[in-house]
Order: sequence, then C-alpha cells, then structure tokens
Amino acid sequence: MKDSDSLKDYQRVRRLAIRSLFEIIEQSSEGTVIVDKDARIVWINERYARRFGLQDAGLAVGQPCESVIPGSLLREVVNTGRPVLLDMMDTAKDPLVVMRLPIHDDAGAVIGAIGFALFDELHALSPLLKRYLSMQEELASTRSLLQARQAKYSFAHFIGTSTASLEVKRRARRSASAESPVLLLGETGTGKELLAHAIHSASPRAHKAFVSINSAAIPETLLEAEFFGTAPGAFTGADRKGRPGKLKIAQGGTLFLDEIGDMPLPLQSKLLRVLQEKEYEPVGSNEVIQSDIRLIAATSTDLEAAIKRGEFRADLYYRLSVLPIKVPPLRDRLDDLPALSEAILEELRSQHELDHEALALLSQHAWPGNIRELQNVLERAALLSDDLILDANEIQAAIGTLVPVSTPAIPQPGPAELETFSAARARFDRQLIESTLSRCKGNVIEAAKQLGLGRSTLYKKMTALGIAESH
Repeated sequence: MKDSDSLKDYQRVRRLAIRSLFEIIEQSSEGTVIVDKDARIVWINERYARRFGLQDAGLAVGQPCESVIPGSLLREVVNTGRPVLLDMMDTAKDPLVVMRLPIHDDAGAVIGAIGFALFDELHALSPLLKRYLSMQEELASTRSLLQARQAKYSFAHFIGTSTASLEVKRRARRSASAESPVLLLGETGTGKELLAHAIHSASPRAHKAFVSINSAAIPETLLEAEFFGTAPGAFTGADRKGRPGKLKIAQGGTLFLDEIGDMPLPLQSKLLRVLQEKEYEPVGSNEVIQSDIRLIAATSTDLEAAIKRGEFRADLYYRLSVLPIKVPPLRDRLDDLPALSEAILEELRSQHELDHEALALLSQHAWPGNIRELQNVLERAALLSDDLILDANEIQAAIGTLVPVSTPAIPQPGPAELETFSAARARFDRQLIESTLSRCKGNVIEAAKQLGLGRSTLYKKMTALGIAESH
C-alpha cells in the first residue's frame, strides 16, 4: 500500500494524528497529566510531578487531581465534558498556560480528561498577558470602589438600651431582611444615616454597594443627572462621554436618599417610576435601563405637612412609607446618655471620663442638635480639660447656653374647675371647630376637609354646639 493510499483510511489516520499530537505536546510541554472519570490521576509525567513537589510520579497515581495540582479544573472537564482550550493556572513557582481536554470512549461517553501545561514563559503570550494584567487592574479597581461603597456601620453602632432605642433597632432589624423601601423619620443628628448603613449591612445585599445621595446638598439642576446619570453627548465638556448615576452604581445594592423631603417634584415622579416599574432613563437618552436597588429614604421634614402644601407627592410618600421607622430625638432617650457618652469618647480615642454631676447636667439639656451636638460638646470639653475627669463646669462651658428639657405641666384643677368628660369634650370640639372655621374664613366645606369630617357631620356638630354658620 502506498503512503498516499494509507491516508484514505480515516480511522487509521485519526488514530495516528491523535497519537502524534499527544506525543508532540507531551514532549514539548511543561507537564502532562491524565485523570479517570472520578478525576483521580492515572498518569503524570515526571516533569509535572516534580513541579508539584513529587520526586516520583508514581506517588501521584490514584490521588484526586486537586490534592496534587491545586486549582486544577480537570474535575470540571470530566463532569461537564467541555474542554478548556487555553487558560492560566497559578502555581507556587510560576503561572502556567494550560489546556484541558475530555477523553471519550468509542460510544462517546466521557471516561476521563487530559491536561497539558503548555509553557511557563509568559512572554510567548505577551498579548494575552497584557490583557490579563489589564483585567487584573480593572478587577482591583472595581474591588476598591466596591469596598469604598460598603456599609460603615452595623446595629452595634446604634448605642442605646432605652425603650425607644430598642424599638428602633427591632424595627430596623426586621426591615433588613425585606426588599420593601424603608423611610427613616427624625430630626437632624439622630442617627438616620447610621441606621441606613446598619440595615444594608444586615441585608442580603450587604456584599453589594451602599450608595448615598443627599437631595438637599446638590443643586436642583444637577440632581437628576446625579441620580440617573447622563448619556454620551448629553452635555458638552468633561462629561461628554456620559457618566453613570447613583442608580447604576447602586445596582444590586442599596441606595440611600437622605433628606428626600427636599427632592424637587419632577424628580419625585421619576423616582416613583423607578420604585414601581424598576426602570429608568439616563438624562439625554431614550434607553430604558432595568433597576435592581433597595431604597432607604430619610428625612427630617414632616412629609404629611409637605403633601398638604403640595411640595411632596402623596403617591410617592405611600410607596416609601411601607416600613416607616421613627428615630427619636436624644431628649426622648436621655437614659442612653451614659452609654452614648462613653462610646463617643472611645471613638475620639480620649481617656476622659464623666463624673456623676457631669452626667446629671447632660440629662438636663434638651439637645436640639441631638447626637451630633453631644459629639461636639464632648469633643470640645475633652480638648479644653486639663484633667481626665470631666466635671459639670467643663460640660456647662462646652454646652454654652443650656436648653432645659421641657416637662409639660399637667394642670391640677380646683374644685370649682372640675367638669365632666362630656363637658370637656364639648368645650374641646367647640374650640377646634371655631378656630378651623375662622382659619377657613367661614367656609364649612374647606373646614370639614381640614378636620377630616364629612360636611353633614360637621353641620350636625355645629348645630349641637350652637355654632352659627358665618356668611
């Protein structure tokens, strides 16, 4: 038979090609290993065995491939039947360029896999290496940005054992496991942002970004772009390439909207769409982007009053207030002052302590600036004191003008002032209706709306109380 005729025998040629390919690669590669269907090594050449610290290749036979070759993917190749034609594998010595192929029997079933370490001189793959290094840099940058967007606080940072504090933490912990929006209500400086961080940290989204945006701190003209991002060409100048908005940065994580009561009405409607439809459009774009964020909003504004003034959308309020949490002012949780003071001084890395009189004085102040004011007072007192024990005089000097805690006095009527419940109720109803009518300039319909009563109900009450309708 001529050599040219022998090439027509496909099966024979195939066997020769496979054998030749194996021999060429095995001889020229840095190592070769073969595993069975259970990913146990059945053969490994001496070069490869020595690379992984074995002086005798026979010691590897029968071992799981991962126990000899850390990071091996041969088991995956056996399980999936899919080759890995070109890959990089880290080793203790040098990274290797590897290839992994499944081995099939005559029926086509996977019976094992073979792996080749093609070479360890990476300059031979300079373009691939450059791309690899570039991807590593991008990954490192992404990880750095994500780390910077992680929550800074947990529930342990919300100090307090008072009834009010424990109730806040109970509701916040419950909200952490949900996906519904959370609305944090409270005065400035009460710790709303800290709670937002804690909720995110305890949520299933904790491994994703926590992104915050203050609606009051950004000019109205820029707020929409900051929120939704801009499409390429939307603006001239530095942002002509477009830039992602906070919604995109927070994708998969949590978006914290502080001072949402200051958000302009047009933007409120767009935020409502994000919450309801889970989508938005960047500024200057017609592209609809799907949104996957958990929203936590906070405000020191009375949103219900803002709704009445026409400054806040009622539908957005109802969508946000699924899980409202009222964060109490410091004056309503004065029992927490000792623990809060200790935690603040520790955070300041201060060795100072408060004596009993100083603690007593702290409890006499109404703290209009809440915890933020307490931090300021303690830091100032610690800096100005020559002693490690802070007394009442030093705390008084740091506070300045003391705002006393108001305790509403309960009037104690004398015998002549005693009245029945029904008389007191009638007196209250009369005062309320008359003042409301006066404010509405005698308009009964408007007064009924403000009182939350039906018009006929108000007329009946006016008749019973002897209140005349003004014309």
